[in-house]
Amino acid sequence: MEKEVLEFLLRHLQAIQENDIATYRATTAEDLTLYEWWVTPHRIEGLPFHEFMMQANAARGTVFGAEGGEHAPTRFDLANLRIQRYGDTAIASYTLLISTATPEGVKVAAHNESRVLIKQDGAWKVVHVHKSPAWQAPHTQP
Repeated sequence: MEKEVLEFLLRHLQAIQENDIATYRATTAEDLTLYEWWVTPHRIEGLPFHEFMMQANAARGTVFGAEGGEHAPTRFDLANLRIQRYGDTAIASYTLLISTATPEGVKVAAHNESRVLIKQDGAWKVVHVHKSPAWQAPHTQP
């Protein structure tokens, strides 16, 4: 496993988990593009979209993508992680598992994710994210 890329990826994801906008900005390219299937079927561009979500989550004491309510303990895990590095470009693909402790028990949200990273001026940045359901979605609309 590519240690340098893995450490960067974990730092980036931890920033999202902690609603740490400064670290998120430091690890994400300004021209970021994303596909987030549960938000919209269209491409999302730029940082302001996520910064707004992170600010709102921080104000509520919640975590992005978690199933629990305010101040519920949460963690993330990367199942089936694969990192492919090609010089100053890397692709990380995995199933993101977000576990949240609730009064009813632990709830786990999951989705498949690919993140494309580039290294510029000695620093890694996420430039593209693609998320898809971790369950058998219908091929055609119902």
